[in-house]
Order: sequence, then C-alpha cells, then structure tokens
Amino acid sequence: MSKSISIFDTTLRDGTQGEGISFSADDKIKIARKLDALGVHYIEGGIPGSNSKDIEFFRRAKDLGLSSKITAFGSTRRKGMAAEHDANLKCILESGAQAATLVGKSWDFHVHTALQTTLEENLAMIYDSIAYLKTSGLEVIFDAEHFFDGYKNNPEYAVSVLKKAREAGADWLVMCDTNGGTLPHEVHGIVTSLNTELPGAPLGIHTHNDCELAVANTLSAVQAGVTQVQGTMNGYGERCGNANLCSIIPNLQLKMGYQVIGDDSITNLTSTARYINEIANVNMPVNQPYVGNAAFAHKGGIHVSAIMRDSRTYEHIAPELVGNKQRILVSELAGQSNIVSKAQDMGLSFDPSSEQAKNVISKIKDLEHQGYQFEGADASLELLLREANGEVHELFTFESFKMLVEKTAGRPVVSEAFVKINVAGQSIYTAGEGNGPVNALDNALRKALVQYFPTLTDMHLSDYKVRVLDDKETTAARVRVLIESKNADQSWNTVGVSGNVIEASWEALVDSMRYALIGQMSPELQEGEALPRQGIVNH
Repeated sequence: MSKSISIFDTTLRDGTQGEGISFSADDKIKIARKLDALGVHYIEGGIPGSNSKDIEFFRRAKDLGLSSKITAFGSTRRKGMAAEHDANLKCILESGAQAATLVGKSWDFHVHTALQTTLEENLAMIYDSIAYLKTSGLEVIFDAEHFFDGYKNNPEYAVSVLKKAREAGADWLVMCDTNGGTLPHEVHGIVTSLNTELPGAPLGIHTHNDCELAVANTLSAVQAGVTQVQGTMNGYGERCGNANLCSIIPNLQLKMGYQVIGDDSITNLTSTARYINEIANVNMPVNQPYVGNAAFAHKGGIHVSAIMRDSRTYEHIAPELVGNKQRILVSELAGQSNIVSKAQDMGLSFDPSSEQAKNVISKIKDLEHQGYQFEGADASLELLLREANGEVHELFTFESFKMLVEKTAGRPVVSEAFVKINVAGQSIYTAGEGNGPVNALDNALRKALVQYFPTLTDMHLSDYKVRVLDDKETTAARVRVLIESKNADQSWNTVGVSGNVIEASWEALVDSMRYALIGQMSPELQEGEALPRQGIVNH
C-alpha cells in the first residue's frame, strides 16, 4: 500500500502575498470549493482579524460543509505577553477554523534581529501559543520559519524549536525554507537527520521558489520522510512564489507512487488550476508543467509525426491523467503531420502527400516569416485550411475603410469608422462610432453585415492584444494583432499582421467574422468562388 501524503494548500494566504494577486471574500469562497473538490486536506484561508475579507471568509466558511479542513494562520504570542491575552491568538479561536497554523522563529539570527528577544523567550512564546490553542481543541500546525537557514547556522537551536513545539502538543512540525535558498541535497540531509532527533514526529515541508527549486526541495523532503506538503496552486506567492502544487501533486502521485488525492480527482487538476488562475486574473505561463496550455503541445514536424504513431514518443505521461490535452501547433516548423493532425481535429479530410497539403505548409511558413503566428490563432488557421480544401466561398468583398479620430480639449477621444463593402453585388457604406478605432471598425462592419447575417448579433470581441514584432523599427515596426471573439457556445482567436496597427486589426477582425459565419449563407446570396483572406466564408 502506497504511503499517504497530506496536502496543505495556502493559496488563499501565502499565495495572496504574490505581486498582482488579490482575492475578494467571494473569490476565496469559490476557490475553497474548488480546492475541496480537488481533494486537498487543508485549506489555509487567511489571517483572522487582519482584514475584513479574511474575517468574512472565515465566517462564511463555517457553513460550506467542506471535507478539507479550513485553517487559520497566525504567529506566536508577542514577547512578554500571556498567550490568553494575545489578540492574534484570540482571533484564531474566534474564527471557527478547524485547524491553526502558527509560525515561529527557528533561526537564532531572526530571534535576535527581528523579534529582538532572547532564545529562551522565543521557545516560551512557541510553547505557550501552541498549548493555549490545543486547550481549545484545535489541531495545530507549527511552521518553523527559516528552519533550514537556522539549522545551518545553529542546528542545536533549530531542533530545540521543533522539540518545544512537539512538547506543547503540535500536531505537525513543518520546516520552512522561507528565503528559498536551500538546495535539494541540503533539504534531504537535514530532514534525514531529524528522523533521528525527532523519531516518529509528523513532519511537513514549506518551500519557496527563489532558486526555482521549491518543487524539487519538496520532493526531496518527502523522500526523506515528511508526510505533509505545503504549497499553492500555480505557485503563487511572495517574490518568486511558493512550491507549486500543480507540479507537486502529479509528481508525487504519478511518478513517485504516493497516495495524495483521489485518482478521479487528479483528472481535475488542470481545470482547477485554470479556474483559480482566471479568478486571480493573471496570465498562466503557457509552459507551466502538467497544467499549462503548452504542457503537451507539439510543434516540430518530426515530433508530431512520431506522436501520431504513439504519444509516448514525446510525452512523459498521458495528458488526460491530469485533465489536460495534447495540442498540435502549426508554424514555420510544421511538417505535413502537423497539417494533417490539425485538419483531422477540424473534421477535414487532408491527403498528406497531396499538392494542396504542400502548398498550405509553404503558405503558412511564408506567413509566419512575415510575422503571423497561428499557435494562438486557430480560427485563422482553420480558415486557411478550409480555403485550401475548397470550402471557403465569398460572402462579401471589401472595398475600403477610413478612420476619423478626434480629440478635443477637455473631452474624451472620439473614434469613427467608415466601411464600404459589397454584398451580393450591392455596395454598402456604413459608419460606426466606438471608444477606439478597432471598436469603431467592429461596429461599422457589423452594421453592414448583420442585415444579411443576423447571428453576428450574438458574437462579440472579448480580448485584443498587440505585439510589436521588431522594436528596433520603433514606430515604423510591424505589429501582430490577436483578437479573441466569443458567442454563446465557443470562443476563437484570429490574427492580423501589418506595419499599420489599424490594418492588422482589420484583418484579424474580418477573420473573426469569417469564422463566425462558417456554414451560413444569406438567402439573397449566390455561392461564389473561394476567396482571399479579406472575405466572409461559407461551406
């Protein structure tokens, strides 16, 4: 039977110390529900009494009925004060949390410099605080702050801190690499030595990522005998972040044979990580292991050819095990296998040996040389493939557009676009206003088309990104525009490239509408010929 590891999630407390991370009380409740569904054992909700959000969270958390233990965080009593009079400890008791995490100093340097007290008083602070909470029936987790730095400087005192916490009744003794500067072999050696110093003690590990070793240090500590792992989802945390549970959980369970969370639950790892990332409103690195969008993405033609035969050739696990999926990217590195795989995903029949497949690959490589990037613009790629397959037909033709941008002193900028297109032989000229040039273009084009294609009223632009392709050219540089569009059922991304940001935006905008209208045709229109990129499609 595999050994069990307890997962302690501190996303809602330590994670919020990361730059740009802030959760409302509602956010914390939503995340707690997700973490509970994933199967983590402890959810550290915050610091009771420190702010109104945390107070509200603990009040509402009492009624959630979660399986995970809601945990409150605080520090040991203040020097020279009785534990029962310490406001911080009182707030923990009043929070209604099922467990408490108490942080105390284990590095003599910190005791003298930060606390400005004696080593003996620090030990008394630790003992009194834990004993006080234990008398109220709380489970107490003791976080020995800066433990590894303390051990390397004064091992006798660092160990005495853990012994004092155990003597007071602490349920867990957690060693913290607070500055994130310890190496894996050091972690393993120190934890191993504690098995002799503290035989049978329930040990935990809490690491930071300042040397990009938080995950490695955590795994090393588990190998040496710890049975509780602390970390955050997506590695959020102060400075360089905390140990990333999105990597730790699958490494322990899928690679090292430990029982961490349920086998059914681990398939929700990717969706949970991305859900929390959306609430945090930060960009998840596409190359984040296991749960990132590119974790199982393949770009090189040789790689794609191999994984189409057997995914094990270039994937260390099946992505479905963690709820992720394999992606085939199409770029200047693409071979026929990439195109065939993408076409199959889109339900298209493509002969890899055909002239059309070779022509599409050549066209994509030429476009990427110009600055296009189809990895994040699947809709534009699909339009290219459908054109090559003879499935794209003209629904309108572009004639012209012009822009008017006016700024008057003391008033906001006004943008107006004038668009001229031809639909079914009829020239249509429309104008639209917007809070910016692209918004104005969108409104003008939509006004011209919606009478023929009413479903466009259900579509809207949801994201807009511009990237300068060659910053050496400064204001004359070419730019790449990526537009994300949505309707009630799906979202899609399109791309445009030009030396003029408005032209690049127009191209991406038109492609977004072309994609929205795949499979549609106005009754007034006759089927036309396959057309270049500026038209609307039908198949």
